[in-house]
Amino acid sequence: MSSTTAPAVNSTTGSLRRRPLSVLAAVAACAAIWLVGALGGADYAVSSPGQRAEVVNLVPVVVVALGSALLGWAALAVLERFAGRRATTIWFSLVVAVTLLSFAPLVQVDATAGAKLALGAMHLAVPAALIALLPKRDH
Repeated sequence: MSSTTAPAVNSTTGSLRRRPLSVLAAVAACAAIWLVGALGGADYAVSSPGQRAEVVNLVPVVVVALGSALLGWAALAVLERFAGRRATTIWFSLVVAVTLLSFAPLVQVDATAGAKLALGAMHLAVPAALIALLPKRDH
């Protein structure tokens, strides 16, 4: 009689799959929001006080979302290394603070309501994806 055993699931392997997925989800969400806005007729021309208007295209949206998501991942990894069990709590507080601060430029620029709505949704999409997928899940 032979028996088979299921291989043990390594939590590190799960993190290695889940974390890149969270970055991809954050970038994909921002790209999707931008595309829906563009298809809906949002004018992504924004201007800061005293500056000429610039159009927010898809490429900068993807680059900023990718950079932000990678920084979030790096911050969590550093905190997990040095803060131990408190890492996720500290990281979550950091994410909330950075997200709130990210709205300051959005409030100050001149843009259409549709553009501000779409850009604001992008500012929320990145932390939402990271919060949902990055932290380790202890079961």
